[in-house]
Amino acid sequence: MKLVECVPNVSEGRDSVNVEAIAAAVRATPGVILLGVSSDPDHNRSVISYLGEPEAVLAATVALCLEAFGRIDMRAHTGCHPRLGAVDVVPFVPLGGVSMEEAVALARRLGERLGAEGIPVYYYEDAALLPERRDLADVRRGEYEGLQERLLTDGGRPDAGPAVFNPRAGACIVGVRKPLIAFNVNLATDRLEVADAIARAVRLSSGGYRGVKALGVALPAKGQVQVSMNLVDYQSTPIHRVVETIRFEAARYGVSISECELVGLAPLAALEETIRYYLQLHEFSVDQIIETHLLGS
Repeated sequence: MKLVECVPNVSEGRDSVNVEAIAAAVRATPGVILLGVSSDPDHNRSVISYLGEPEAVLAATVALCLEAFGRIDMRAHTGCHPRLGAVDVVPFVPLGGVSMEEAVALARRLGERLGAEGIPVYYYEDAALLPERRDLADVRRGEYEGLQERLLTDGGRPDAGPAVFNPRAGACIVGVRKPLIAFNVNLATDRLEVADAIARAVRLSSGGYRGVKALGVALPAKGQVQVSMNLVDYQSTPIHRVVETIRFEAARYGVSISECELVGLAPLAALEETIRYYLQLHEFSVDQIIETHLLGS
């Protein structure tokens, strides 16, 4: 069986009715397994994870996008997470039996389909047509508020769909990537400058760890700030190394970690290394987990 995972991020994390309706579009698609829905009201964003054979996943993703476009109006959207549109980013993750090339073809088909609905589409990571669009942060720069002006420039033309501003839906970023871990660390302070400084310390682009993308964001509902991260190479930089570095850096400001958040799913191998570190089980293996054998039976 060929399997591909899709992890759309939609710009709605406060209205549970809308989030459920968007997830229901996936659930109603034959041949697709809905793995999880994670919503955050401060980010005003939901991450929806599902998998199946490529054609079924493509159908589910089209259904999700159309439902989201009908329910989310970007003109009224606020939230602390960067975003470009109602369906902000749609990454395909090739799993069993699916090559990167096949996943890219799937992403491009989705882009053409959304473009036919009047949505400007940009491709990123392995689906990128331009080298300057490989990195998600570069594609998203300027966010929704700068999109109308951006579409008027040669460098801002979309890869699919019209170069016309869609005020309700914004634009969509579609790509193909390897599995990553969306991991957040909340700090017991409301000082955004502390989270910003710590994000600079851990992210690769400013001299931090390999495979770590990070930014500081405010969480008004909690009265805290957060180091929001994507760990795109957990084998080179395991979760515990990032957490302990954040703990060390936060102590400089007299701040502690209040909690950590795993958004969506993570590979079991990433948690294996974390268990080894925190429990000092140096010989630990996922083979010692009962469910590993149940899943393999």
